[in-house]
Amino acid sequence: MGMHSFKNGSSRRNIVAAAAIGVGAVVALPATAQAAPALPATAQAAPVQVPGTDYSVDVPDELIAAAQPYVDSAVAAAGSYAAPASGAVAYAAPAPVVSEGQRIADAALSKQGSPYAWGATGPDAFDCSGLTSWAYSQVGKSIPRTSGAQASSGTPVPLNALQVGDIISFYSGASHVGIYIGDNQVVHAPTEGDVVKVTSMDYMPINNAVRF
Repeated sequence: MGMHSFKNGSSRRNIVAAAAIGVGAVVALPATAQAAPALPATAQAAPVQVPGTDYSVDVPDELIAAAQPYVDSAVAAAGSYAAPASGAVAYAAPAPVVSEGQRIADAALSKQGSPYAWGATGPDAFDCSGLTSWAYSQVGKSIPRTSGAQASSGTPVPLNALQVGDIISFYSGASHVGIYIGDNQVVHAPTEGDVVKVTSMDYMPINNAVRF
């Protein structure tokens, strides 16, 4: 798409001349004619190409003068105009679809740096299962509160089939949990004195993985 300005003198005169045809001139073009009929000679006339044809006509000054106010008004109002590309069709690209698991992971990731506090469920501090249950609640899903209950309540998932948003439990007895975010990583609230952060899921011995 290009921006065009009505500044060139000859172009402006042609525009005015074209408008003049619309104001008061009728041009008759015989279907079998090989050349456009000539208008009577005038002191000054502007040749105007008839769109879509090989014909041009001379527009007398009187008609140009009559059309001038209309063109001036349009130019003053618009200043410039945008010419759409030929054949272009405007459309809005569809918004990308974000999975529920990704929204869960994003919620947990938004809390990176929040302090660990035993028994805390957010929104400013968390323990491990407090973070997972809080993140799930952000998409309207209620899951068990404790790490052991989370590990035993969801649908078991093989580690080679993990999806973003799945819960991974760690250590024997599922004493710790985190949310899988992809690329072999989890976001979790580690322990007292630490903060919510991202680490490799292999950093701790894995117990199991579940999906809600």
